Amino acid sequence: MQREQTFKLKKKPKIIGSYSIVGPKEGNGNFGDYFDYVMKNDCFGEDTFEKAERKMLETAITGVIQKAKLQPRDVDMMIAGDLLNQIISSSYAARAFQFPFLGVYGACSTMAESIAVGAVLVDGGYCDNIVCCTGSHFSTAERQYRFPLELGNQRPPTSQWTITGAGACVLSLAGEGPRVSMVTFGKVVDWGVKDVNDMGAAMAPAARDTLLSHFHNTKTTPEDYDLIVTGDLGKLGSEILIDLMEDEGITLGVNYGDCGQMYFRHDQKTLCGGSGAGCCATVFNSYIMAKLRDGQYKKVLFLPTGALLSTTSTQQGDSIPCVCHAIVVES
Repeated sequence: MQREQTFKLKKKPKIIGSYSIVGPKEGNGNFGDYFDYVMKNDCFGEDTFEKAERKMLETAITGVIQKAKLQPRDVDMMIAGDLLNQIISSSYAARAFQFPFLGVYGACSTMAESIAVGAVLVDGGYCDNIVCCTGSHFSTAERQYRFPLELGNQRPPTSQWTITGAGACVLSLAGEGPRVSMVTFGKVVDWGVKDVNDMGAAMAPAARDTLLSHFHNTKTTPEDYDLIVTGDLGKLGSEILIDLMEDEGITLGVNYGDCGQMYFRHDQKTLCGGSGAGCCATVFNSYIMAKLRDGQYKKVLFLPTGALLSTTSTQQGDSIPCVCHAIVVES
């Protein structure tokens, strides 16, 4: 039996503000003109990369509240997550603000997860204004999941570049902005991929599963959307997803894209493209929101993917479970 994973929101909460902050490499990429703030360097005035990541989230939260024309006292809740152990960037950032905090973890799918949970709370009338925020940092992720940067390890062709950046948005029933009309919560999918340098291959099956569930639950097809965008499958992963969907008789055409694949220029040498929780968070809260606001996009299906591994599971030789959550945003 096909499980109903999609919630159709009755009041359709609005995204009344969005904000994005990125590092210099990201600012030189394909979306550079759309970001609110581009840092001069990855340290962001701090003495560790972890503190810089925390500061990015704090900056995004402060910035999005201002752009939504609210005061901190108007925020009922903050929903946020990141890639570091115990989501310390989000938790430490939250202590700088005096509103309730709900920490979530979906790896690189966290932006969609936070928006989906927030949209359900606002739609149900439990909160008036919710801040959703997600971020990542290349240097902190490399140190935690792979090798210290000082080792200068060679990156294989299937690898991606973790985005240094944070994105935030405000959900509300008041004000003006694109509306979140549906959310689809994904299941954990694991097809046995163990290569931690090939996240695209690991996550593509999760994107397939959520796409199929969404289309079945909503009785929609790819043609019903101006843009279908995955989070950070990268070049290889997005190609795998296209093949997997074709096996199901569904063609992802010119309206399909992937944030990770589109993020950098070819001469930036990021191999399969961008990744990290900040990847889709910064693209969504800059480029995609801009296109929704000016009417170029009427209906967007946004579905980031996340690899739910840890260094412990990798060292024990386990495979990589993945998840993909989706939201539909309409202008």
